Amino acid sequence: MKIAFQMDPIGDVDIAADSSFRLAEEAQARGHELFFYTPDHLAYQEGRVTARGHDLRVQRVQGEHALLGELREVDLSEFDVVWLRQDPPFDMHYITSTHLLDRLTPGTLVVNDPFWVRNYPEKLLVLDFPDLTPPTTIARDLSTIRAFKEKHGDIILKPLYGNGGAGVFRLDAEDRNLSSLYELFTGFSREPLIVQKFLPAVSKGDKRVILVDGAVVGAINRVPAAGETRSNMHVGGRPEKIGLTERDREICAAIGPLLKDKGQIFVGIDVIGDYLTEINVTSPTGIQELERFDGVNIAAKIWEAIEARRG
Repeated sequence: MKIAFQMDPIGDVDIAADSSFRLAEEAQARGHELFFYTPDHLAYQEGRVTARGHDLRVQRVQGEHALLGELREVDLSEFDVVWLRQDPPFDMHYITSTHLLDRLTPGTLVVNDPFWVRNYPEKLLVLDFPDLTPPTTIARDLSTIRAFKEKHGDIILKPLYGNGGAGVFRLDAEDRNLSSLYELFTGFSREPLIVQKFLPAVSKGDKRVILVDGAVVGAINRVPAAGETRSNMHVGGRPEKIGLTERDREICAAIGPLLKDKGQIFVGIDVIGDYLTEINVTSPTGIQELERFDGVNIAAKIWEAIEARRG
């Protein structure tokens, strides 16, 4: 197949951890042809969805891991699969790219399905499963957020469309910074904030559970660094091997059919203790860590699901 990756600059990735690199590596091993472009080079031109980028070969040599051909323009409708893999922020640039990629379907398979990526942001899709999630409020009104804090005492406050642990704050019962943080966030953004009850179980780790075409394939645990609330690996969280609990499987059984039906082939959910906190569909990570811990080729499972959908 002809495969295009829409992602952030591939020359900057850590080949020991990056999931997009691992997906490209596995695709190449399966004989597929690769093309790479960044989202700022995606365009709509008089009825065609095009991209300016490079033919790509990958190798597991850091610094020389992406061998790029000459810059050229392609018609993305000529590709079998396009991967939507750039990182958030989930802003209007990101949303516009999903609208353009929508125009490729059904002839080209876009992974994950851009219509549902756009309509299922990670921190909003969980609202469909209130019995699986901690107490949550989404609001821009300070009095609503303050009332939630007064009720639950110890809370997590974060941007609704952030990623990688950026802008995540824990405010315990004695904290007096809510108003200041509210002013900070609303001073540069018109977006609401999301507030959740703090889960003490995060000290034991924030589990990343990976689902492929709606089926759970494994999990890794991400343990916060000393003195940190956040467990994201971007901010120093340590990955470690962990198994799946009955509660994890219950959560996956509840959400898996919806993810499969909506074309979300590669999904990473976040579970703290017994609670689902996020369903990551934009650019989930964790493939390489899970492969190392469990000795399973997760990238192959993802490509098998894609190849089955392509027939």
